[in-house]
Amino acid sequence: MLTNPTPLLRLEGLALLVVVLVAYGALGFSWWVFAALVLLPDLAMVAYARGPRIGAAVYNLAHASVLPLALALVSYLSGRDGGLLVALAWLAHIGFDRMVGYGLKLPTGFHDTHLGTIGRGRAAETR
Repeated sequence: MLTNPTPLLRLEGLALLVVVLVAYGALGFSWWVFAALVLLPDLAMVAYARGPRIGAAVYNLAHASVLPLALALVSYLSGRDGGLLVALAWLAHIGFDRMVGYGLKLPTGFHDTHLGTIGRGRAAETR
């Protein structure tokens, strides 16, 4: 029985990352553009300047797979490669974050996530 879901969620992040990278490569998109886009979701951290509740809400919106999956679907159905390219880079970012243990943020502070507490000296607290 799996009593700690964190390893499974990290494996799920790895799987998402691998599938997205394979799809991105198969579609022949530019890896330079990928490199330029992949870290953009982290700009959501700027919202923490407005406090941890607003910061967490904005960060989570940028780091949940719902929006990039919707963008990918709409872009695919409409034949718009630009949106699909952005969506895949966005999903790769989310997959990588989950794989390394960065989860969705709790409103109590930036270091508190659904995968546990993150940061130097904090990892031992929850893992």
